[in-house]
Amino acid sequence: MQNDDLKSLVTHMHDNLLDLIDQQDNATTEQVVTYLQDAISTVEGIDDSKHNSVKDAKESFTNAYKEIAVSSLVSYRSTSGRFQELTQMNEDTLEECEKNLSPVVPEKFGEINSGMNEEVIKANAIITQLMQQVKTLEKTSNMDSLTKVLNRRALTSHLNKICTGEGIPYELHLLVLDIDDFKLVNDEHGHIAGDKVLIYIANILKKTLRDGDKIFRYGGEEFVIILNRTDYENCVLITERLLEIIRSNNLIYMGKSIQVTASIGTTQYRQTDKPDTIIARADKALYHAKSTGKNKMHSEV
Repeated sequence: MQNDDLKSLVTHMHDNLLDLIDQQDNATTEQVVTYLQDAISTVEGIDDSKHNSVKDAKESFTNAYKEIAVSSLVSYRSTSGRFQELTQMNEDTLEECEKNLSPVVPEKFGEINSGMNEEVIKANAIITQLMQQVKTLEKTSNMDSLTKVLNRRALTSHLNKICTGEGIPYELHLLVLDIDDFKLVNDEHGHIAGDKVLIYIANILKKTLRDGDKIFRYGGEEFVIILNRTDYENCVLITERLLEIIRSNNLIYMGKSIQVTASIGTTQYRQTDKPDTIIARADKALYHAKSTGKNKMHSEV
């Protein structure tokens, strides 16, 4: 990595971390540590030989901030819920004791109850603020936080640029990849294992495809791949190679081997295409691959 790239990356990390602290009334050291751990993981994954790697790393830091905000939101919800439980317990105790105790005791209980209610109001205000921050981050982020590939929002933006009506001066093929029997993985091994499989597939795609190709998580267990400057014959070769790598490797999770396969539908971009039409053709091809046995590809030309 060039010095300028490294300086730019560190500056971006620093700015995002300061944003994290500024956006919260009471940022904790645990949240900062979580951010730095995510940052280390992202930097370790940078491939110096790929020119887009630094750019992808920068985009992932926005997601690290998003994940911290979501974590904080869960934490404050838990705190708020606990305060509400204590308030209810206090009210029940106060009602029970009012008949038999002196007026001073209910008065003290009332003061405690009032203090608890104030804390609940503060916690709920923080929850509202964090929810807004998460919504903002979701709207602006182009990276899928789990797999660290581009997300559906980025795909929509990219296809809108391609399908402008002016066309592109080279061949482009769009692939929709779907993990076969993904529900069975979740049912047999748990949802954490399912997440590991998604990360595993994303890493295979990132390591196998060229720098100029684009990878998007389309939703659930589906990925969209855009192969730039590739004719039909090479598209088939690349697709078959992806399927072979996926089927011939196993993911080891909790000491168990998980073997997965995938099905892929492909189509070529036409100058008259809109985002919906090119996706629809690839989906149709994917359906054909799934319905005729899975673990294969089909092209809708």
